[in-house]
Amino acid sequence: MRPTRWTPIASALAACVWAALAFPPAPGPIRFEDVAQRAGVRFVTENCPTPEKHQPETMPAGVALLDYDGDGLLDIYLVNGAEMPSLVKTGPKYSNRLFHNNGNGTFTDVTERAGVAGSGYGMGVAVGDYDNDGRPDIFLANVNGNQLFHNNGDGTFTDVTAKAGLAGPTRDGRKMWSISAGWFDYNNDGRLDLFVSNYCQWDPLHEPACIGLNGRGYCHPKSFAPLPNTLYRNNGDGTFTDVSRETGIADVEGKGMGIAFADYDGDGFMDVFVANDNSPNLLFHNLGGKKFEEIGFAAGVAYNEDGNQLAGMGADFRDIDNDGLPDIWHTAIENETFPLFLNLGRGRFGNATQKSRLAQLTREMSGWSNGVADLDNDGWKDLFVARGNVMDDIDAVSRHFHYAEPNAVFRNLGNGQFEDVSSTAGADFTRPAPHRGLAYGDFDNDGRIDLVVTALRGPVQLFHNISENHNHWLLLQLTGRRSNRMGIGAQIRVTTEDGRSQYNEATTSTGYAASSDARVHFGLGRFPAARAIEIRWPSGIRQSLRNVLGDRIVAVTEPAPASAVKQ
Repeated sequence: MRPTRWTPIASALAACVWAALAFPPAPGPIRFEDVAQRAGVRFVTENCPTPEKHQPETMPAGVALLDYDGDGLLDIYLVNGAEMPSLVKTGPKYSNRLFHNNGNGTFTDVTERAGVAGSGYGMGVAVGDYDNDGRPDIFLANVNGNQLFHNNGDGTFTDVTAKAGLAGPTRDGRKMWSISAGWFDYNNDGRLDLFVSNYCQWDPLHEPACIGLNGRGYCHPKSFAPLPNTLYRNNGDGTFTDVSRETGIADVEGKGMGIAFADYDGDGFMDVFVANDNSPNLLFHNLGGKKFEEIGFAAGVAYNEDGNQLAGMGADFRDIDNDGLPDIWHTAIENETFPLFLNLGRGRFGNATQKSRLAQLTREMSGWSNGVADLDNDGWKDLFVARGNVMDDIDAVSRHFHYAEPNAVFRNLGNGQFEDVSSTAGADFTRPAPHRGLAYGDFDNDGRIDLVVTALRGPVQLFHNISENHNHWLLLQLTGRRSNRMGIGAQIRVTTEDGRSQYNEATTSTGYAASSDARVHFGLGRFPAARAIEIRWPSGIRQSLRNVLGDRIVAVTEPAPASAVKQ
């Protein structure tokens, strides 16, 4: 039986409160400052560009925020490239890097002690506690073989790729080129499974020579054959089984980029959206944890408003208009816009790119990783994107488009439209670069969402959110018991004193090749507390909290079935 859809809580008191606050003060600007240098986060994405223009060179982006040591502070993991065309990390400059959050505004590079420098040419990263031991583990999506690092709980990790069976599938004797990955519990058995997006069939020794804008250039994706995505089922003993074919995931091929999960139809099972590069986007509808059906075209998310396929990059899958239904926002390249698909219910999405003003705001932009979060805590989720052109020689032939682009942030006006507020977000935020990766979370626990952004051959940027307003917030730290330990897939509704509700889901899979804060953030606007918090755990258990004070991190543990009542 399909569960009843949540409806907003209303009362006469709430109506009075809302009437009294009908004319709120004008919002302050959303602003960031780059604190990477003084925080000690020094990292350069080394993509090893060559005159041969090997296809992976323009695409590394992996960045993750995770609390690897359980001290309540977000640490930073950054993925790096390798030599071309050998795909081997030949020195420290190609190492992936783990930075420990010291809690005083600084970070320490602990890569060597932790043992997470990685191998091969890196693309993306996914964070999840696959063995439910309370410690987040790290999965790497690489060009030439993936990796799984198990968190030992003592500040070190162990490479368990071979034991887990996660090195990646092969085609024609070569490892598939993987781009992004994400953890989710597709069958609700309490263990996190792994979804990996694979890009295309590529061989550095047999790569087509493509003509670029000014000589040799990076090939158009049509020059390469597509690949299927991969789904691994967690066996619960430290190993995984490739169930891509038996679940229907392998039935459809594409050029997979960003991955995002949400239960879009409220049936209690997580669905999967894949942004594809120059092939139709995919939406895998979860059929009761047993199989998936690909319904991107039928659901209205495969193409843009004109029926064209896009160069899909990053994706986030969250409720943007506060109607209780998760929406999809993904990025693309210049002249394509960044589509917004609003969930209409009954398995259908409507393209709101034009109506929301995002069409005109993003048409001249190229975007990679992106996110959906409430940056000013006003109760409406905003949109933000790491920008940069694909072609490194585009400046030589165009006056309008540039390889280095400024990042962008779009404020949610709460009326179905967005405003580009990038110009007032600070000089650091709008400094042009060939940006690629972006992950988001609250790294100083002040209730404001911060960003980590990477750029090719450029320094990583740590954007501290310094927006000033009087809005309140909540950050929920979930611990599952019958559900997976991280609570990934939990659906949450928060209702404030005005009777209005907003919704979010626990996930780490965001943007392009990125992994963001596992904690679930809510802006409360002018209200210092939440009247109600309602959680539907992946296990199906429902939990209700009342009169929860804001401006703090709230730890919530999944109750036993008999005690799943109001608290």
